[in-house]
Amino acid sequence: MDLVEKGLSFIDHITARAGYRNEWIVLREAETSPDHGVLPYERKVSDHINYGVINLDKPPGPTSHEVVAWVKKMFNLDKAGHGGTLEPL
Repeated sequence: MDLVEKGLSFIDHITARAGYRNEWIVLREAETSPDHGVLPYERKVSDHINYGVINLDKPPGPTSHEVVAWVKKMFNLDKAGHGGTLEPL
């Protein structure tokens, strides 16, 4: 299975779990060089931690800055931030 097929299979697996079905239209075949990235399930855990995104449903109470501080402490990170508001409403 080449990189494109692996990628489409991964996307199909995720969307099927969410109750969706993808119909793929292939415009042209192309090879993607593995020098330009790795599929998510083949990445090292350290890469997910260093370059990943945490989708967080913040509970009421702590501020966005407090939650970022907790994440930094839990994963021993020097840098972390939030993209947008984390307010519950």
